[in-house]
Amino acid sequence: MSHDHTALFRAELSRRGLDGFLVPRQDEFQGEYVAPYAERLKWLTGFQGSWGMAICMMDRGAIFVDGRYTIQVREQVDTDLYSPRHLADEPPSKWMETELRPGEVLGYDPWLLTPDHVKRFEKACEAAGAKFVAITDNPIDAVWADQPARPLAPVQSHPTQFAGQSLTDKLKNVSAELVKSKADAIVLTTPDSVAWIFNIRGADVSYTPIALAFAIVHANGKAELFIDEARTPEDVRAQLGASVAIKSPAQFLVALGGLKSRVLIDPDWVPEAVRAALAATGAEIVNGKDPCVLMKARKNPIEQEGTRLAHRRDGVAMVRFLRWLESAAPKGRETELSAAARLEFFRQATGELKDLSFNTISAAGPHAAIPHYSVDEASNLPVKKNEIFLIDSGGQYLDGTTDITRTVMIGKPTDEMKDRFTRVLKGMIGISRLRFPKGTCGSQMDVLARQSLWSMGLDFDHGTGHGVGSYLSVHEGPARINKSDRTPFEPGMILSNEPGFYKAGSFGIRIENLLLVREAEAIPGGERPMHWFETLTLAPIDRRLIAAKLLTVEERDWLNAYHARVERELSPLLAADDAAWLKKACAKI
Repeated sequence: MSHDHTALFRAELSRRGLDGFLVPRQDEFQGEYVAPYAERLKWLTGFQGSWGMAICMMDRGAIFVDGRYTIQVREQVDTDLYSPRHLADEPPSKWMETELRPGEVLGYDPWLLTPDHVKRFEKACEAAGAKFVAITDNPIDAVWADQPARPLAPVQSHPTQFAGQSLTDKLKNVSAELVKSKADAIVLTTPDSVAWIFNIRGADVSYTPIALAFAIVHANGKAELFIDEARTPEDVRAQLGASVAIKSPAQFLVALGGLKSRVLIDPDWVPEAVRAALAATGAEIVNGKDPCVLMKARKNPIEQEGTRLAHRRDGVAMVRFLRWLESAAPKGRETELSAAARLEFFRQATGELKDLSFNTISAAGPHAAIPHYSVDEASNLPVKKNEIFLIDSGGQYLDGTTDITRTVMIGKPTDEMKDRFTRVLKGMIGISRLRFPKGTCGSQMDVLARQSLWSMGLDFDHGTGHGVGSYLSVHEGPARINKSDRTPFEPGMILSNEPGFYKAGSFGIRIENLLLVREAEAIPGGERPMHWFETLTLAPIDRRLIAAKLLTVEERDWLNAYHARVERELSPLLAADDAAWLKKACAKI
């Protein structure tokens, strides 16, 4: 199929006088998950990952992915058409400099790239003697015959009993930040910021309850939301009130043209098309961070209590699943797809599940070595005895978003499996036990997750943790745990803690809990108060894969205390047989 689609696309490029085109995974909202109409990279190349970028020239092509997808990209993409490149080793800008020919014209869609992307790529093309040219109507849309329509489902109100803060208060807080920045307005282009500030949710993309909409918030506390009015039920319009004007998406560019004063945009997220529209009308552009991002990340007390409830509920589903898996898998009839379906069944049985928080990574044997593996009918493997099975999944509930990974042994593990599993566990515990002063960021923590692996010449090619929303995106900024992030951790932030190890073609390991950053507290005999992490996720960790001799006394004590808490909090919510299984699974080491 990619051959046919690429041929169609190249014919369209030739008709427009272009030598090539840049095709990112992103849509105009720069989101991780995109609606079906925006799956242009998948349509062109077959790649199904959540991040990637392709360059399609008339006689050559390349596709760029990060460390999560180096295996997956070769399985899904015709490498004769698109040569796979590792984003860190050979980014698109480097490819442009070395592979483009003098005089070639490379087109791009300014709605799908940020201003920083455009500057970088323009410079690279110039170095090669080529041109980087904005094309306002995407040529893929011209040849994609059965391209899905844009979403039109109604949005829903997200009540303050879950949001914990009213729309009025959020508008006041953002307006105050605009005054500090000496800006008269901000253009919000990320739907999770729009969902957060207006206390609305939607179903425009899979797994993240957002509506694809832009907004403008003014320093005087007024705002405009650009969404079809037919999508806003009466209760939503009542909640938005007089402070928010609902306008058609077609009016967005017109409204940008009316902003003549100082306008704040976040260059990390805003489309180049928005920046260009503001610049064309003489607005003074102020580059700065979207203030909603940090406010949204600092969960208020209502949201914090909500996520605790969501994780207890989700923990019940996980226990029921893990007990089922232990019984069913050795019989040899289960597959990656059937296991994912069974876990979703148990989450549905809570009666509170709104959606999964991402496509479940259900990975048996060698597929567990693909960090972001996505199972389908063609790739579906049986869950076999004496192999590792990894399941990374989560749920969306009105009161919180969950994300958990458990690695389970089906049968008897090898000594290598136990060694690697325990080293990953040591890293996860190291982060969980950490006490840290104000101002500490994820790059200062990341080594704790890797040190036991590093000592054996091992590592993993993904970050250790990401932020998580409150009935919003399971991958939320601004704070992360990785080798480079510099965002200080603040109370109320929720982050994942998920070190891993992957042996290509054999097995993979990842253990993931979510953590809540707590207020700094004094330590007896200490001089400075220290923040700490509250573990939110409640589910047993497979004791069969643990080489206890590798654990320190402190690590063993932490694990035993964690399992005791899991049993204490979940047992009252379980049927007797599930509670009995949990008691054994949480036995002391």
